[in-house]
Amino acid sequence: MSSDNILLDVKNLKKYFPVRKGVLRRVVAHVKAVDDVDMYIKEGETLGLVGESGCGKTTTGRTILRLIEPTAGEVRFRSKKLAGQGEEYKEVDVATASRKTLKALRRDMQIIFQDPYSSLNPRMTVGAIVGEPLLVHRVAKGKERENRVRELLGAVGLKPDHMKRYPHEFSGGQRQRIGVARALALDPQLIIADEPVSALDVSIQAQVLNMLEDLQEEFGLTYLFIAHDLSVVKHISDRVAVMYLGKIVELCKTEELFTNPKHPYTEALMSAVPVPDPDYNVERILLEGDVPSPVNPPSGCYFHPRCRYAKDTCKTEAPVYRNLGNEHFVCCHFADSLSLRPVQTG
Repeated sequence: MSSDNILLDVKNLKKYFPVRKGVLRRVVAHVKAVDDVDMYIKEGETLGLVGESGCGKTTTGRTILRLIEPTAGEVRFRSKKLAGQGEEYKEVDVATASRKTLKALRRDMQIIFQDPYSSLNPRMTVGAIVGEPLLVHRVAKGKERENRVRELLGAVGLKPDHMKRYPHEFSGGQRQRIGVARALALDPQLIIADEPVSALDVSIQAQVLNMLEDLQEEFGLTYLFIAHDLSVVKHISDRVAVMYLGKIVELCKTEELFTNPKHPYTEALMSAVPVPDPDYNVERILLEGDVPSPVNPPSGCYFHPRCRYAKDTCKTEAPVYRNLGNEHFVCCHFADSLSLRPVQTG
């Protein structure tokens, strides 16, 4: 694997939240929200991150941006704006960067939030919301800032006269477009999209997804696209990472994942996707039991209590996250020998 075009390289990323009890609030355990995550994102691509609710997707995204402080690990980002004279880029470890460096990195790394309602300040006009990053980073002010806001609103399909309106005057889809415009304000390299369409109607979802693809081509963006809907992820992603209980269990090219899954959890996840063809019979794979607690995860493979292929080895030995070839990574003892069913997803 060549590292020349890798924009973001995450290694052994962990985020443990302490559980405190008693009058003295002593730490008695930890919630392992993100547990030893390894992944990379190439420049200009979209990496989808999928999994059940509560598996750690959002925490992973926010820890990469250091909106949440990581417990351990490296988050190496190749910044073009921080590059010195004669340098094409400067590699920075986001996890250990100083406050000054971190503020400068914000110009290269942005986020689109899941909820288009709570992520916008109801007391600020759209012009003030979209233009705020330009003021904070002293990129533009006055007439120059106003013109930049107009350009950004036009790029996301909104009108210039929307600048003077407030968030409550817009629909959910329009609010999310405002959030996208705000994320684009500083001309970033990487955008982490945290389930950006899950709160929208299905008809609006397609519009926003198509807009994100157009913006990616126009501005040369790189996306980490977090979602729980595999149909959405299949449409927009170049590669997909499947997450379970804070760990990446499978990561590969999108087409490879849907035609040749190698992890039993991926197989079960895809079998739950609704199929548009009424004549196509899908055998649903029902996972037994509940998702284990991240406070006290199972020994060995985290997935073994719910896996129909589990063997004694799975109960005692943790599988190694390994490359099966062609950048197809999987965390399963028997990935080479299992014959898993690809599932039609429309």
